[in-house]
Amino acid sequence: MRKSGLLAAMAGLLMAGTAHATDVKIGVMNDRSGIYADIGGEGSVIAARMAVEDFDAESKGVNVEIVSADHQNKPDVGSNIARQWYDTENVDVIADVPTSSVALAVNEITREKNKIFLNSGAATSDLTGSACSPNTVHWTYDTWQLANGTGGAMVANGGKTWYFLTADYAFGHALERDTSAVVTAAGGEVIGSVKTPFPGTDFSSFLLQAQASGAQVIGLANAGGDTVNSMKQASEFGITQGGQAIAGLLVFINDVHSLGLEVAQGLVLTESFYWDMNEGTREWSARFEEQTGNKPSMIQAGVYAAVLHYLKAVEAVGDKDPEKVMAKMKEMPTDDPLFGQGVVRQDGRKTHDSYLFRVKTPDQSTGEWDLYETVATIPAAEAFRPLEDGGCSLVQ
Repeated sequence: MRKSGLLAAMAGLLMAGTAHATDVKIGVMNDRSGIYADIGGEGSVIAARMAVEDFDAESKGVNVEIVSADHQNKPDVGSNIARQWYDTENVDVIADVPTSSVALAVNEITREKNKIFLNSGAATSDLTGSACSPNTVHWTYDTWQLANGTGGAMVANGGKTWYFLTADYAFGHALERDTSAVVTAAGGEVIGSVKTPFPGTDFSSFLLQAQASGAQVIGLANAGGDTVNSMKQASEFGITQGGQAIAGLLVFINDVHSLGLEVAQGLVLTESFYWDMNEGTREWSARFEEQTGNKPSMIQAGVYAAVLHYLKAVEAVGDKDPEKVMAKMKEMPTDDPLFGQGVVRQDGRKTHDSYLFRVKTPDQSTGEWDLYETVATIPAAEAFRPLEDGGCSLVQ
């Protein structure tokens, strides 16, 4: 009797321990085969796994499964994946999702299904503006931030007249809109723009139009492979040698690495993360590079930080109920080794310091990934659109 009683007690303790375990399934959705694969892709999946490891989820009673899928930069594909994940595969959270048109679709489906969307990859500021959702956190960067960082710096340095090459989908439109507002508010003028196919490879005719406009600044409202191709072709045409400046409004470290310093040197850009900022970013980035062969993009860093904060909220709440977890994510200050301290606002915007960088010259660089020098730190309170200006229905 004593032995059976002891076994029963032990079994009860084991059952009690497992009863409180929380099972979480995270789907990392992004471009895994196209022009944005280098800045997200498998690297974002690895970043999410690193967050689970660093959180030590298993020892805290949180069982995490990570799955991934390629949305191919197509809203219909992304929508189908999101519905399948939520409806039949028990996915609780979708993370990353570059390509703003896809992100806006996933944003609405997540609200409909009452799940959680941790966006790191998409740029459109509408995610915390007209399309804001109580189920979405927009973590890493957005078009308002980019416009005010890079656009504001260019105008302040004498770039008063602008011509845009704009990727013809939601992201490009939002980036041109937000940058145009900054330019005109600072006394500058937008003298023209042209919509370019997305994705594209040949930007020659569009660059020639921009060159012929005589604009002091040619703004590239595109990203990834489109930005790389645009800048390479601009260099071939000698556009900067002719006195016009190129403003890469969304440039990632992977783009600069691909371009090389001979082409990219002197480019001014805005990012929320750089691997060489401090000991914490260097240590994490070295671990990431061991697994991927590359330093992380700010999108991949954002996936790590967003997933880590989510898991902290799940632990604090004691379950994965979306409303409780989202409330806790907004209540708890954010703190991680990559973005430092910050907050998630009512509108879902995660705020943190941002940085204006200048690409180094070949002579300044000391290694393959030693690419940026810091021009300015933009405090979190100034880096993102004021809460009251976004038109988000969640803001009281």
